Amino acid sequence: MAKLNFGGVEELVVTRNEFPLEKAREVLKGETIAVLGYGVQGPGQSMNLRDNGFNVIVGQRQGKTYDKAVADGWVPGETLFSIEEAAKRGTIVMCLLSDAAVLEVWPVIKPHLTAGKALYFSHGFAIAWADRTGVVPPKDIDVIMVAPKGSGASLRSMFLENRGVNSSFAIEQDATGKAWDRTVALGIGIGSGYLFETTFRREAISDLTGERGSLMGAIQGLFLAQYEVLREHGHTPSEAFNETVEELTQSLMPLFAAKGMDWMYANCSTTAQRGALDWMTPFHDAVKPVLEKLYTSVENGTEAQISIDSNSQPDYREKLNEELRQMRESELWQTGVTVRLLRPEND
Repeated sequence: MAKLNFGGVEELVVTRNEFPLEKAREVLKGETIAVLGYGVQGPGQSMNLRDNGFNVIVGQRQGKTYDKAVADGWVPGETLFSIEEAAKRGTIVMCLLSDAAVLEVWPVIKPHLTAGKALYFSHGFAIAWADRTGVVPPKDIDVIMVAPKGSGASLRSMFLENRGVNSSFAIEQDATGKAWDRTVALGIGIGSGYLFETTFRREAISDLTGERGSLMGAIQGLFLAQYEVLREHGHTPSEAFNETVEELTQSLMPLFAAKGMDWMYANCSTTAQRGALDWMTPFHDAVKPVLEKLYTSVENGTEAQISIDSNSQPDYREKLNEELRQMRESELWQTGVTVRLLRPEND
């Protein structure tokens, strides 16, 4: 455990050198880790824990996802159970269901959260807005979180490459006096690169802001706007896609991911440098008010309520699939399908 300086701000960080896997195994010796949900985060976290030698079971409802769990080696009646049975058996209950599913099954889970257990999340949503979700844990259990800063698929693939996705961690409630050790041990057990401290509320706000902002919402909006402008001015689909998406994702992002934006700027042409520096400020000034509005909407609970209301509609899944179909079949992303096929690795 160390305090590192990030731009003049000290943050608590835990690395695998400071808290090795052997220590994590010792901390969680005798615990039964019940992973509820086998959708986005469930497979990666449960399989990484299993491969690291922890006692893990999975709780999942019958259906395609249940069948996927069986295909991944979870054995019905031995390591694979219903959500209720897994919650009953687990001493650490990892609630990795979607936000909508948590609200639905909370009445089933809560009776099995008996004294001394730990309730674990990988997203602060349900607890941060408990007044809206109704998820209020008993006072005699630990309430903890490890939130990987990447998809469940990335968590698994990077684990198999002996790497790790960085994760935040938080302790909302320490009823046993063991919450810190339990939390960090689980973070190491799922294969985190390093762990940095947060709170449930801060994680929930930053996560929703990021998803709606630079990680998904804003990036799709920017891609689409630039692609449309190029196409409307006579550029071909291939040219517009390459200049908007392909060059960024395949060439430039690896550079600034590895060495920083300043390094990428320094290693581009002088024409690119000048134009990027000149236009950076107008883009910043145009976008920051939108992000301020977004942050306020997240912080005051508006975005949480929109999510709760939409997820509770009986036809939500159908509406979602239709919106995703429209995006998938748009010229922008259909062009992407063809361009990806032309990459050298597909020769």
